[in-house]
Amino acid sequence: MEKDVVILDIDYVTVDDLPIIRLFAKENENKVILIDDSFKPYLYVLPVGFPGECEREILEALPEVEVEQVVKKDFQAETDFIKVIFKHPQSLAKHRDTLRGLSEVAEIREFDIPFYRRYLINNNVIPMTKVRAIGENLDSFGSLEADAMDIEIIKLTEPLQMINENVNDFRILSFDLEVRNPRGMPNAEEDEIIMIGVSSNFGVKKVISTKNKSVENDFVEQVGSEKEMIETFVDLINDNNVDIIVGYNSDNFDFPYLKDRAKILDVDIDIGMDGSSVKFIRRGYANAASIKGLIHVDLYLVMRRYMTLERYTLERVYEELFGIKKIDVPGEKIWEYWDSDGEKLDLLFDYSLDDVVCTLEIAEQTLPLNLELTHIVGQPLFDLSRMATGQQAEWFLVKEAYFDDEVIPNKSSANFADRLTSDNNAGGYVREPDAGLHENLVQFDFRSLYPSIIISKNISPDVLEFGEVENPEDYNVAPEHEFKFKKEPKGFIPSVIDKILNERFRIKREMKQTDDPIEKRTLDVQQQAIKRLANTMYGIYGFPRFRWYSFECAKAITAWGRQYIKKSIKEAEKFGFYAIYADTDGFYAKYKK
Repeated sequence: MEKDVVILDIDYVTVDDLPIIRLFAKENENKVILIDDSFKPYLYVLPVGFPGECEREILEALPEVEVEQVVKKDFQAETDFIKVIFKHPQSLAKHRDTLRGLSEVAEIREFDIPFYRRYLINNNVIPMTKVRAIGENLDSFGSLEADAMDIEIIKLTEPLQMINENVNDFRILSFDLEVRNPRGMPNAEEDEIIMIGVSSNFGVKKVISTKNKSVENDFVEQVGSEKEMIETFVDLINDNNVDIIVGYNSDNFDFPYLKDRAKILDVDIDIGMDGSSVKFIRRGYANAASIKGLIHVDLYLVMRRYMTLERYTLERVYEELFGIKKIDVPGEKIWEYWDSDGEKLDLLFDYSLDDVVCTLEIAEQTLPLNLELTHIVGQPLFDLSRMATGQQAEWFLVKEAYFDDEVIPNKSSANFADRLTSDNNAGGYVREPDAGLHENLVQFDFRSLYPSIIISKNISPDVLEFGEVENPEDYNVAPEHEFKFKKEPKGFIPSVIDKILNERFRIKREMKQTDDPIEKRTLDVQQQAIKRLANTMYGIYGFPRFRWYSFECAKAITAWGRQYIKKSIKEAEKFGFYAIYADTDGFYAKYKK
């Protein structure tokens, strides 16, 4: 059978000791889980000498693996590698140190790519996009039961086919808990949930509570107990086939608290597409609330990267985005409003609803950019929304390296550790502003300054040369530091940035040509996402945990940047313009008669 579905999420499970990829998807409002048992984990070994000797040593140490001699690019140089294929990701993790310790093994590479991310990259499967799935329908697979779970299970018999079609009709639900907290910070062992607010882009907007407003209303659904409140919330999610659930600080508070109270009250939060509950997995320095097939986005984390503010409360972020103050109730007073049973209680209901309405509006404003970044980077929205911008850029480069046949570098300890330095990069050129009020200013601004420098000067660690060179004219030499970069061939990172910037310029041309406001808005989100990614590339060159880390590259970029700004200021002075302020990629000037 053949079916067009939208990929939402991915994981893998173990069935009969084999890793099985599960792709959670939807067809309109129908839930679909795609099963793929054909993919195996692997890593690359760089041999010390002859690949054949290294291969024999690997098979003696690990007879259960498969090996294959391959030629791949290593910093653009064709290099002999041995691809070592394991039966299970856990086996790879268990035995990679064994490989690392073998005498014929110089280095192991790509050993730290999570299995599900490797699957997405190798199969060019882009989350939140439409694919054509060809396979056979199953009544059950592992713990999945099609009829009981109201899902369709398809075991893939052919690789997924991408469909070039824009998808933006995701069903989004925002939620927020209010808790009675007479002792200050709520304690799930003692303090009950008193309200669950929900708002959606498909018509559901209400507050579920064990109380009601004292005046006529149409948004409070009164239930008999806290347990029934949680059950109603769970049923609402399952009955409405929600694709994306959003909260504000929901990783840290709402979902952990909800799960704790549900456990005490013996309620199953079975909102996963596979019938599973909320689980918490490590993402960075915090735990993230994960739901199989239902994408959870914590907007608090998104907004900390989306804008720069002195504080990131929901009230502050909403006012910054929309210029409107939302309803506010002091957090420490919520229990008093709840106990009042009067006008304060009515205000608490309004506040609860306003929280989720505002959260949904923020989601609708910011998710398009994150969805577009998901399409570009090619990793799940759940992961991407919790990545720093540098991580987003790195995973994009990992994907591009695969299609360029490059074996990706290890993190800095294995590649550039000997060049780590405590010396600070001077950064961009900054000229302190002239004091006073200035009028009739002219702005001089470089278009994508740092990305343009990376491209034009071919700044990349794979074309960086040290010491004396035979033909200096074949190199771009950085000012101040004398770092040398080959003019040919094109470095890996400059080639990637060049490609995405050309795509951005193409999109901006399309924006100018279209009169359709919806198409114009969609294209604008796409070019913003590309700009965000390209501008990140400079900063991560100087981050030691970046796979393509090179402090020399970072220094060279800013050195050329300072040179261009200073030169432009001097050129402007020839025409009577005096710079009153400069910062990194541009300056302001006024005309002097």
